[in-house]
Amino acid sequence: MTGQTLSTPLQGVRILDLTTVVYGPFATRILAGMGAEVIKLEPPEGDILRTIGPMRNPGMGHLFLHANEGKQSLALNLKHEQGKQLALDLVKTCDVFISNIRPQPLVRLGLDAARLQALHPRLIHVSCTGYGDDGPYAGRPAYDDLIQGASGVGRIMSQYLERDPAYAPVTLADRVSGLHAVYAVTSALFARSQTGQGQTVDVTMFEAVSQFVLGDHMGGATFIPPVGEVGYPRLVSPSRKPYRTQDGFLCVLIYDDRQWADFFAAVGTPERAKDPMFLNHTARSAHINTVYAEVARLMATRTTAQWRELLDRIDVPNMPAQSLEELVEDPHHWHNGFFREVDHPSEGRLRMMGSATRWNHRPMPALSPAPRLGQHSREILRSLGFGDAQLDAWHRDGVWVGD
Repeated sequence: MTGQTLSTPLQGVRILDLTTVVYGPFATRILAGMGAEVIKLEPPEGDILRTIGPMRNPGMGHLFLHANEGKQSLALNLKHEQGKQLALDLVKTCDVFISNIRPQPLVRLGLDAARLQALHPRLIHVSCTGYGDDGPYAGRPAYDDLIQGASGVGRIMSQYLERDPAYAPVTLADRVSGLHAVYAVTSALFARSQTGQGQTVDVTMFEAVSQFVLGDHMGGATFIPPVGEVGYPRLVSPSRKPYRTQDGFLCVLIYDDRQWADFFAAVGTPERAKDPMFLNHTARSAHINTVYAEVARLMATRTTAQWRELLDRIDVPNMPAQSLEELVEDPHHWHNGFFREVDHPSEGRLRMMGSATRWNHRPMPALSPAPRLGQHSREILRSLGFGDAQLDAWHRDGVWVGD
């Protein structure tokens, strides 16, 4: 591609996406946003994500709409031998095959890496699973809740707040793992550009989220033998939370020595910066709960607006603690085009999200709306060389569904 200009980074890359729910679809939505052609291979009943959350029409729930922009929908019956064969025919035209089906069921479908790469040696085969295909947990079913629990997310705060374990109220494990799948695909594409060979890539949720958690919290267990406890004290402090002001809440992080000195000077107690407890980062970390308590005491003495003006003036990082209702109206997001209003052909006016990345200072082009079930089935199957008479017969036999 030397000397050519690409309108999007993954222009010309074709991905067959046999993933469901959040983990895989989140990854392929990002890849679609980078310009890849993504064919979402669905069962005749559709991805279960279609049925979840607010919707105007059946099968077009809000979670599905956000996770599947920029994709085409092909609804094939992989339990039918002809459906399997059509999937294999389609694989030969693709650069990437990605699934979140467990290893043994994938073998039964004939879509495992060994078979597909025998058909298409340049294929990148990406398997997104909970625990991989080896080890004590191999082959176990996995969902976000289970991985949050297994990787410690559910218990981190309960260990320090003396409350029952709780899940983070976002699909954290799915989305962290999905980002790993994105870089796996893009790295494998780069490797293929150098070697001409495909890759078999396994992305496991348990390892992805464990790395995410333990990057902060391995602590003293990093060393053999351990030199201290696990857990990063500042992050696990029960006092680490938005500060209550006179009229609301504010997120503040006074981090380095300069910021602490300026903060105490601004509130009229410059001598506090010389207190041994506040003297440097090591001292503050050793007394983190007391440090948080002192800041909380001061924050309660002024309004949120007063604190924001003061903190901005001395360049101490702060941001409002927004509600979800406030977030979806955030002026920064609207100004930068992160939020956009689009007209969906069946779902009407929608508020959708853009990419967090810019390329040459420009956002990625807007994506096509999330598809109806089987919206592109006939078009995709025609591209494999089949005529309408044959497609109609297969449609009657339940091989495929859709338009």
